[in-house]
Amino acid sequence: MCITGKQLNYSRPLEVLSPAGDMERLEAAIEFGADAVYLGGKMFGMRAASPNFTEEQLREACAKAHAKGRRVYLTCNTLPRNDEMPHFEGFVKNAVEAGVDALIVNDIGVLSLVKRYAPDMEIHMSTQTGIVNYVTAGEFYNMGAKRVVLARELSLEEIAEIRAKTPKELEIEVFVHGAMCVSFSGRCLISQYLIGRDANRGECAQPCRWGYHLMEEKREGEFYPIFEDERGTYILNAKDLCMIDHIDKLAAAGVDSLKIEGRAKSSYYVSVVTNAYRRAVDCFLQAPDSFSLPEDIRSEVFKVSHRAYCTGFFFGHPKDCQYYENSGYIRDWDVVAIVTGYDSERGLLECVQRNKFLKGAELELLEPEGLPVSITAGELYDENFEPIESTNHAAMKFYIKCDRAYKPHSIIRKEN
Repeated sequence: MCITGKQLNYSRPLEVLSPAGDMERLEAAIEFGADAVYLGGKMFGMRAASPNFTEEQLREACAKAHAKGRRVYLTCNTLPRNDEMPHFEGFVKNAVEAGVDALIVNDIGVLSLVKRYAPDMEIHMSTQTGIVNYVTAGEFYNMGAKRVVLARELSLEEIAEIRAKTPKELEIEVFVHGAMCVSFSGRCLISQYLIGRDANRGECAQPCRWGYHLMEEKREGEFYPIFEDERGTYILNAKDLCMIDHIDKLAAAGVDSLKIEGRAKSSYYVSVVTNAYRRAVDCFLQAPDSFSLPEDIRSEVFKVSHRAYCTGFFFGHPKDCQYYENSGYIRDWDVVAIVTGYDSERGLLECVQRNKFLKGAELELLEPEGLPVSITAGELYDENFEPIESTNHAAMKFYIKCDRAYKPHSIIRKEN
């Protein structure tokens, strides 16, 4: 099946869905253009390493998102054990009271309990459900699911067929950006086998990112690289996914929601990547039949910490989605400050420090839902308006001489 932009009526909105590991990252996602955020509570979520949200914080998060017209999806996508099931009713009822817009579930039993405890709650089936065909997608719709998050191992053509053969009311969500797991849609046992941390309960230690050697059983202690390289090989290390150049093809396949991975990533990452996809989607919607992503939008995804990018399975079986050199990140830029206000009387941009930089530094500023602009730190002042030579104290308040105001939450960064 050949997919073109003219095959689909673009009346269905494209949702930009961003991760929120804590309140700071939720605010970043909202400020930088997410239509919705997904987050976890203290139980039943797949990111145990993230701070996640207490019951009180969940209510606050929903209030902040709804005040801006954004939606909140709560994860309950682990595979809960017997001893956890008595706690699930309270978890669901708290989600309802907090104002959560949808629950993301993985387990059929959990799905049935959500229908029992909160019959009006919207249900999204997690990518870990492993939905790869229209029959399964349709059956989950019949069971009460509003949305399916498809397995990451599908091509655009397969997604288009699922769209064509399921009820139009069923929404389709796919991951479009971020870290990829070498296992099938996140179903992995390597971490549990090696160090007892269960990936299916949000505790993955990412052993797929480790370097490995081969050892012959009768030559203990003699390690042989699987490739002719003394460092060994990272045989399980997947590249990061990036589909920002292909918004038109995702829309043509019938995707409703573009999901960004990263509940354990920084607020800077969430801000920049959300902003990039927000602008990419808006650019596409302005000219859906002649979409061409401007370079100043595309380049943004390279200004966060990332691995080498690929397009996963979207264009067929991946031929270049493993990275064998190392498991490290590419970090060409660092956030150095966050804008908190503007002193119009003195012409000073009020900021909070994130990393040290020197007076005279060439910087880049990114406003929420904007494009980066270059600025120079020609004059720096401390919180008492005394001249300083550098921002050398962690989280210090300081000022940059600037002839115009920029929005609060704007990011200031510096190229390494």
